[in-house]
Amino acid sequence: MFYLTYAEPPSGVYYSQVTDVIKFLRSQCNANLRLVAFISLHDFSGKKKLIKQQLPDAIILPMLPKAPYWKFSNFVLWILCLIYRPKTIVARNVIAANMAINVRGISSVKKVCFDGRGAMEAEWNEYEVTVPESWKKAISTMEDKAVNKSDFRIAVTEKLIQHWQSRYHYNGSNHVVIPCTLNSSFKATIPTNDDIIKVRSSIGINADDIVLAYSGSTSGWQSFSILYTFLSSFLKESDKHKVIFLAQEEDNITKLLNEFPQQVQRKWVNHQEVTAILTACDTGILIREQSVTNQVASPTKFAEYLSAGLTVIISDNLGDYSDFVRKNNCGTVVNGDAYPKIVKTDIETRARMISLVKNNWTKEAQLNNYKKLLSAIQ
Repeated sequence: MFYLTYAEPPSGVYYSQVTDVIKFLRSQCNANLRLVAFISLHDFSGKKKLIKQQLPDAIILPMLPKAPYWKFSNFVLWILCLIYRPKTIVARNVIAANMAINVRGISSVKKVCFDGRGAMEAEWNEYEVTVPESWKKAISTMEDKAVNKSDFRIAVTEKLIQHWQSRYHYNGSNHVVIPCTLNSSFKATIPTNDDIIKVRSSIGINADDIVLAYSGSTSGWQSFSILYTFLSSFLKESDKHKVIFLAQEEDNITKLLNEFPQQVQRKWVNHQEVTAILTACDTGILIREQSVTNQVASPTKFAEYLSAGLTVIISDNLGDYSDFVRKNNCGTVVNGDAYPKIVKTDIETRARMISLVKNNWTKEAQLNNYKKLLSAIQ
């Protein structure tokens, strides 16, 4: 089998959701699965090296310089199928799924599994996603094809399945829901109070501070204008209230840094260092606006927060996670930009958060769903 990605550079998310999944399925399910990745020519050799460090047998190929020429990659994929003769292609996201469907029937490929990571048409229309205009015009047709012409589907949330049903009239049952899981290197270690104080001291946070954490990208769907209003109110209430951003530069973050220089920090660290810093915090932030993109999402940071023992402040209607927070009492669901009462997270609560993530967002916890997937596509 091939696992196909297109136009996705190596990153922490790529390692946990692509290369780590392949390694897990090989070791736990004896899956004969090989990565085929089409990546940008920009720093091609560097990106290729990073992926090869994770999967030495991965097939890494350059995309043509201009994205609209992606269809040429169909021909390259067809050649690969002639050489390696895979019977199945698991295709991550809409474009990769269209490529796989295009070579099915004219090659060895008999089955295509669409690995749906979100609502791509909605994302491109709701946010300033930099893609060629020709893609924006075609994305609805392409996503419809990926959903309805694939033989099997992976969705990251139940809400994404519901979106496929309402938007593309998908009425099948050949799918499985597997959320964005933690990397297999995750160890369910409960920090002690001394551990937390030590980390806090190393980054200039006091033992009695109440610390919120934001970890992740600064993309449009992260709703930083709403987040600014929420956090500025929290910071004004007490000088013991602190915020740590594990993110790149963004205008609203800079504004908070300038207004509250003693209470706000921004760091951009290697993904292996994220959990250690999160351990110093009390609660993770997942505040987003109401959009289709967010309503079907599976934010990787949700599991990251829980894995560090943090509770989560989350917007309503965010994927399957707002309901999960209500059901499992692992944070607070908010509407609008008013923040709830926020308290320090004790060790007992941290232990429960880590137990929740271990039982829901590790690859071992999703093993039965992975087995269902492989049974359907092999």
